[in-house]
Order: sequence, then C-alpha cells, then structure tokens
Amino acid sequence: MEQVTTPSPEQRHSFVRKTNNIGERIIERCVKIIGGVAVVLIFLILLFVLREALPLLMGAFSQSRTAQSTAQSSLSDTLNLKPEVYNPDVILSEHQAPEEFAPEVYNPDVSVPTTIHAEKINNETEAEGDHITLANILGTVWQPVSTMPKFGIMPLIIGTAKTTFVAIFIGAPLGILAALYAAFFAPRRLREIIKPMVEILAGFPSVVIGFFCLLYVGSALQNLFGFDFRLNAFVGGIGLAIAVIPIVFTITEDALSAVPKSLLEASLAMGATQWESAYKVMLPAAFPGVFAAVLLGIGRAFGETMIALMATGNAAMVSASIGDPVRTFSATIGAEMGEVIWGSAHYSILFFLGVLLFIVSFTLNAVTELFIKERLAKKLQGG
Repeated sequence: MEQVTTPSPEQRHSFVRKTNNIGERIIERCVKIIGGVAVVLIFLILLFVLREALPLLMGAFSQSRTAQSTAQSSLSDTLNLKPEVYNPDVILSEHQAPEEFAPEVYNPDVSVPTTIHAEKINNETEAEGDHITLANILGTVWQPVSTMPKFGIMPLIIGTAKTTFVAIFIGAPLGILAALYAAFFAPRRLREIIKPMVEILAGFPSVVIGFFCLLYVGSALQNLFGFDFRLNAFVGGIGLAIAVIPIVFTITEDALSAVPKSLLEASLAMGATQWESAYKVMLPAAFPGVFAAVLLGIGRAFGETMIALMATGNAAMVSASIGDPVRTFSATIGAEMGEVIWGSAHYSILFFLGVLLFIVSFTLNAVTELFIKERLAKKLQGG
C-alpha cells in the first residue's frame, strides 16, 4: 500500500508567494489608509456632536448667572428708546414750506410703557435662565423661540415613532414579498430587470420623493380618507416607505438567495407547492437576514430628513392619530439648525437630538451586525 506523506512546513511555505508586487502593495496600503481615515472621520463627527451637546447634558448654562446684567441692559435700552428720524438731512430752501418738507419720523409712536420695572424684568430673565431642566426637556411643548422657551421633545419622539411605524408597516411587507417573488417565482429575464430597478430606487433623491408626496400623495389621501390635514404622519410614512422598500428588498433577496437550494428541492419533493416551500421553508431559514433588513429599514426611516420635512406637516403635536401633522427629530434639526444662535440652549438641544439619532442608529446597526448576521451564518452552516 502506497504511503501518503504530508509536506513539511518548509515545503508548504514554498508554495506561497512570499512577496507581492508593487501594484498590490500600493493598493493594499491605499485601502488601509482609506479605511483608517473613514473610521477617524466618524469618530471626529461623533466627538463634535457630543461636544456641542455637552452644555445641555452637563447643565452648564450660564443664563442665571448673567440674568442681572442682561435685565439691566435690556431695561436701559428700553428706557432710552427715541423716535428714529428717517431723513434728518433735508435742507429747506427759501421757497419751501417747512410743513411739507419736514424730516419724516420713521416710528413716531414709540413710547415707553410706564409699567416696565427693573424688578419684573429681573424675575422674568431669571425664570428664563432656569428653563433647561429635565422636566422641560421631557415636556409636551416644543417652542424653542419665545420669551420662555420650551424644549419638550415628547412631540418629536411621538412624531418620529408614528412615521417610522407607518413606513415599516407598509414598506417591510412589500419589500419582503417582492424579494420572495424575485427569488422564487419571477422568470430569469424579469428578475434581471426587477432587481436593478429596485436598487436604482434606493439611490433616488429623497427630495424628489418628498415633492411627490407633497404635491400628489397628500391630496390623494385627503380626498380618499377625509383627513383634516393634507400633510400628516400617514403621508410622511408612505414617503418613508418608498425609501425603505429598496433596502428591505435588496437585503432580503440576498438572504433568500444564500439559503441552500436543497431545502427548496426537499420541500417540493415532499409535495409542497412552490408558494408553501418559499413561505414556510425558505423564508424562515433566511429569517435572520430578513430581520436585519427590517432593522436597517427602521434606521433609514428613523433618520430620514427631507421626506419627513416636506411630507409630514412639520408640526410638533402630541396626538395618537396618524392623520395629524407631526415633526421628527431629523426634520427638526434640518429646519432649525440654519437659523439657531450659536452656543444657545436651542443650539445644544438640536445637537442633543443628533446624539439621540446617533444612539438609535448605532444600536440598530450593532444588533444587525453582531447578532443577526452571526445567527444567519450558523444557520447556513448547520449550527
């Protein structure tokens, strides 16, 4: 009997190319540099957002310390108000009547109310300086621009939850069913058309989807269901569902394609129909990947800005009805960040909303990456 000898480590090492050529080294080095720069940029963005939200998180606002000086300066400015002369340099000639060409007063009705007192202004300013509290942040009124600002984020949480729920309730089933059809029922030629078209929809500009919902979907649904408001959580949820469907479809279709075909053939051999095999055998086998697709869809709907800004009505209301306007976290940041005063309480609140968005998105991605994919790999390996 012929004896089989195993190669020594030196012999095995001789079959492996020891060095790469210059081109491969350059490509490898570029990939490492690009990956490292991407990680560093993500880390720096997170640090920037946390830094800007830190005054709110630490309660380090100094409004109460400067309340007295602000009140005194406000009072002195108010008491020194005088009518503004619009054209003070008018020179009258000998033949001009003084009454016709007298300097025009731009605001002649300026008058200082006699009820203004320094003590009242001090009290109001001190109260305004103490408005950044946990009770205020967890309140039900979002009114950041006023004498007494209110930063209640509960309307934003409810609005974000309603639009996300509507988007997933509509988009996830449609995406999963479309993936089932493309994977097991569609002819090959049709499948080659469906998948690229849906993936192109994933890269569709969200502002175009927002315009579509703003101009057509809102009016159609108001006429169909009789909503009091044309733009509401349901309209915004449909727009977000359009953005969610491609993500759910692509990941679900990949997960279904990764399941061994032997399971489908065994099910058909046992007498099951094509639909029963796809729905009761292949879909449960790919459940971790499908669940990952739904989680990523939730992350997309939760963080979408333009669709939520244009199609939801953008009103911070506490309501359980999907027919009422809502405002989301991302829409609030997009609408108000451009006009906020740098370093103010409003400024820090908006960055705090960004921190909440990051936490939710990071959690969903971490669960998808660490738990779902691991379970899917074990299932496919028979573990």
